[in-house]
Amino acid sequence: MRERLAYKPGSIRELLLCALTIFAVPNVWAQSGSLVPVAKLPAYDVVAIKPNKSGSGSLDIESNIDTYNAKNITVKGLLEEVYGIRRDLISGVPGPIDAAHFDVMAKIVEPDSAAIRKLTGRQRGSMMLPILAERFQLKAHTETRILPVFELLVISSGLKFKHSADQKGNDTGTSIQASDRGVQLTAHGITMASLASSLEGQVHRPVIDKTGLTGKYDVAMKWSSDTVPSSETNGGPSIYTALQEQLGLKLKATKGPVETLVVDHVEMPSEN
Repeated sequence: MRERLAYKPGSIRELLLCALTIFAVPNVWAQSGSLVPVAKLPAYDVVAIKPNKSGSGSLDIESNIDTYNAKNITVKGLLEEVYGIRRDLISGVPGPIDAAHFDVMAKIVEPDSAAIRKLTGRQRGSMMLPILAERFQLKAHTETRILPVFELLVISSGLKFKHSADQKGNDTGTSIQASDRGVQLTAHGITMASLASSLEGQVHRPVIDKTGLTGKYDVAMKWSSDTVPSSETNGGPSIYTALQEQLGLKLKATKGPVETLVVDHVEMPSEN
């Protein structure tokens, strides 16, 4: 069965250090702090990378237990998949390489299905790091920069959603569905930190949880597909208005420290 992977945003530095520990590729990623030992991850046995010169604007990424397949992806697109970071927070990719598109296929010959199913999204992403290091000669480091961010806050009138009945259950994640009628977000057993992370992709800016709320919650909201604050297109509210009216939350624009990925070196991929 095929599944589309969705990597939750998190610490890029944590993933860099995790990769360094797992794969022991010298001088590939910047190192800071102490490394935390992690279990060895499965490795792809067969990798094929081909230029895609179709000129199509479409991108298709699919993954199952033994195969990762990305069609018409860029280097920044791969970095987005691996690190769970928006491309506007990635710098240092040379223009000609940034403009190039590729078809990437990676396969495990004899997969341990049970072990792979237990991996987190971040660990599944880490499995692609040796490919970036070996085939694209990637070297990168993280930098913290002061950039525009949003703070997620509770409005004065209070919350309009409730605690989850099961506070000990796993976070089932967030479902975001878009159509010509707007966008709908549904989440069960979610923390406010996870909700803030889910909102980042909708407002195209880091969102920091400043609600002070602990525990897990069930939330649901609908808004117009246009995320400009003043827009009320498609007959629905903007995401900013929906947060206040439907959840009792708001986004406050400010500036703060944001972890970014800086590419020190990357090349066109080596031939198969």
